[in-house]
Amino acid sequence: MINKDRLINNFAKLVSIDSESFQERQMADYIIDKLKAIGFEVYEDDCGSKLGGNAGNVYGYWKGTIPGEPILLSAHMDTVKPGKGKEAIIKEDGTIVGNGLAVLGADDLSGIASILEALETVAENKIRHRDIEVLFTVAEEVYIQGSAAFDYSRLKAKEAYVFDLSGPVGTAAVQAPTLVSFEIGIKGSAAHAGFSPELGVHAIRVASKAISQLEMGRIDENTTVNIGTIEGGRARNIVADSCIVKGEVRSLEHEKAIELAKRIQGLFQKEAEKAGALIEYKDSFGCVAYKIDKDERIVTRFLDICDRLAIKSNLITTLGGSDNNNFALNGIRGIVLASGMNNVHSLGEYSHVEELVKSSLIALEIIRAEL
Repeated sequence: MINKDRLINNFAKLVSIDSESFQERQMADYIIDKLKAIGFEVYEDDCGSKLGGNAGNVYGYWKGTIPGEPILLSAHMDTVKPGKGKEAIIKEDGTIVGNGLAVLGADDLSGIASILEALETVAENKIRHRDIEVLFTVAEEVYIQGSAAFDYSRLKAKEAYVFDLSGPVGTAAVQAPTLVSFEIGIKGSAAHAGFSPELGVHAIRVASKAISQLEMGRIDENTTVNIGTIEGGRARNIVADSCIVKGEVRSLEHEKAIELAKRIQGLFQKEAEKAGALIEYKDSFGCVAYKIDKDERIVTRFLDICDRLAIKSNLITTLGGSDNNNFALNGIRGIVLASGMNNVHSLGEYSHVEELVKSSLIALEIIRAEL
C-alpha cells in the first residue's frame, strides 16, 4: 500500500529543506503541517531556544483505533555540514545521490520520509492502528542534545523504533556505546625559543609525551579512543605556554569508557607534573551505553515483520550514538533501524528508492502490529 511516488517526492522535498543542526525551523514547520493533516495532536518544545537554535523537538500523538500499548517512532531533523543547498538526484537504477556540494541528508531524512509515508498510508486507507507517538528531534548530530532536553513525562510509549541507522534495510542496532568527550588544557610557561628555551615549560611537549603513550584507534572490538584536535602556542619563536587537547572514548561497556578516560587524565597529569606544568581536565557524556536483549518484544516484533515482508534481518551492535541512547536513559526500550542511508556524513552519501520503500513498509507494519 506504500505510495512509491509520494514517498520519493516527499524525500526529495525534505532533502531540499536546509536543516543543519540548530537551524531546523523550516524542517519542523514542514513536519508539523504533515502531522496535523494526518490527524496528530502536535507539540513543539522550547529546547531550540535553550540550545541556541531556531526550532524545538516536534512531538505528535495519534489516538489509536485498536487496543494495545502505544508505540514511539522517531527520527532526527538535523543534518551535518555541509547541508545547505542539498539536492536529491535520482538515477535510472533507483540510486539517489546528492549534488556533490552538500550532503544528501539521507541521515536522517530517509527516516523522516519512511515514518511520514507509513503514517499517510494508514490515514488514507483508514488502517486500524494502536496509539502512535512520534518524536522528531533537533540537534541529534551534535551529541544528541535535542533528545537530551526533551521532557519525557510527555511520552506514553515504553517501546521505540528509531529510524536512524546506515546499512541495508532490515539491519537493527540493539546495543550502542557510552561516549566520553574530554578536553585537557595544559598550562606551561613561555620563554624565548632561541635565547632561553630552558626557562620555559613547553605545554605542547607535555601533550605530545602523554599522547605518545596512548593506544589510539580500535582498542578492542567494543572500544575506540581518539585525539581529535590539538591547539597551542602563540608563535614559532616562543616556547608554547598553553595547549588544548580534545578527544573521545567510546565503548559498549560503560565502566570501561569511564576507566579509559580516567587513565588518559592520569597520563596527562603525570607528564605535566614531570615538566612543572598544570592541567585542567573536563569531560562529559555524549551518550550512555545501552543493550536490548534479543528476546525482548521490541526485537522479536521487528524480526517477525521482516520475515513477513521477506526482508533479510540482521541485529548488530554499533559504536555510534543516537537518540535511542537518551530514550534508554529515560526508561524506553528501543532499537535503531536502518532506513536507507549509506556513506553518511560525506558528500558521497546515497540512498535508494527500493530501500526507502522497504523502510516505509517496516514502519507501516510496526504501526499496524497489535501485539
